[in-house]
Amino acid sequence: MPKIPQAPGFDSTLAVLREGFTFIANRCQQLETDVFQTRLMLQKTICLHGPEAAALFYDPARFVRTGAVPRRIQTTLMGQNAIQTLDNGAHQRRKRLFMDLMTPGRVTYLLEILAEEWELAAREWEHMPEVELFPAAQDVLCRAACAWVGMPLREDEVRLRARDFGRMVDAFGGVGARHSRGKRARRRAEAWVRAFVKDVRKGRASAEPNSPAEAFIWFENEDGLLSPQMTAVEIINLLRPIVAIATYITFGAKALAEHAPYRLLLQQDDSYAHLFAQEVRRDFPFGPFLGARVKEDFEWNGYRFPKGTLTLLDIYGTNHDPRLWQEPDTFWPERFENREPTPFDMLPQGGGDYLSGHRCAGEWITLSVIKQAVLFLARCLRYDVPPQDLSYDLTRMPTLPRSGFIMRNVRLLAPEREAPVAAAVSGCPFHG
Repeated sequence: MPKIPQAPGFDSTLAVLREGFTFIANRCQQLETDVFQTRLMLQKTICLHGPEAAALFYDPARFVRTGAVPRRIQTTLMGQNAIQTLDNGAHQRRKRLFMDLMTPGRVTYLLEILAEEWELAAREWEHMPEVELFPAAQDVLCRAACAWVGMPLREDEVRLRARDFGRMVDAFGGVGARHSRGKRARRRAEAWVRAFVKDVRKGRASAEPNSPAEAFIWFENEDGLLSPQMTAVEIINLLRPIVAIATYITFGAKALAEHAPYRLLLQQDDSYAHLFAQEVRRDFPFGPFLGARVKEDFEWNGYRFPKGTLTLLDIYGTNHDPRLWQEPDTFWPERFENREPTPFDMLPQGGGDYLSGHRCAGEWITLSVIKQAVLFLARCLRYDVPPQDLSYDLTRMPTLPRSGFIMRNVRLLAPEREAPVAAAVSGCPFHG
């Protein structure tokens, strides 16, 4: 039996820090393989790349998540013992609860809330000398997410909560101060949500009827109600990912600024927003890779995978594989005109099946929110983009345009104020 190709060097931890998102793809190219073995933090690790490997990775008979997520990520990004760490029946029961919240009606309700929040925010931006889109979008998304979930949020705490959700995400690839900030942010957010859960269960507060918060607060697994702490973790796993869409929105604004024809296409054709949003998710970096552990010894393509081995799936590299994507490093929404991604060839939010697997339950929310946001930027706002650094660093995980995307002279294109402009486009989706 052939041995899995070995990456050079005893341990690749420093190489991951140096190369970031491209680490796995770089090694696969060097070794001319879609699977190789290395050590990370002195732990034997198998790395996978491409759709065939993704189909293997998402086979629940081959891989489990238990023990695959490092504690440092659980204590910042997703919470300890959250749904992402579960397998089999426990995972499916909790995943079904998440999936029940992703109906078209519920997604539409979130978009309705967001439409109001985007317009209110733009009216404030008109009176500001400049706006940094990334934190501004975080605030918009935080308000909307809390309203949608049914989590009470005072206006004077919006920035704190939005910043804390952002710090949890920023910590997953960080060390030192970044990691510490993420841990503190998680503790604050968990205490905030946990207190609300306890108050509702003791009758001191009420959850909005039929809201996601109510569903989670009274959700029972095989052992009864989730603990207040576990309930808080999972409610945050609804709130945090919605706020994190600010990253994609900021990258979408960068694409609009750098490719002027796309703005006109978005103004003229509603359906183009879907192509544009898909390309934002494919092209721009968010998560570098995902982890699991081998469930039992097995063989694949002649290679042996020993039980318990940590295995990483290349997300960014698969999304930029030239075997799958023509000119993969070019932003080109038209590539999706006659192609819908398969469960294993485009992996910005994981792959495989939603319910039985670990594909992100909120993927369609993410896609819908990006579409709405880019239509808002293209149709409803006029703004200047001053000289700024819109580059991003693939060695930083996660990453973002360095400037956060600065806008100046923001104007909301309401029909009564900008009739000629409004008539030139196919209608602002936020105005009547």
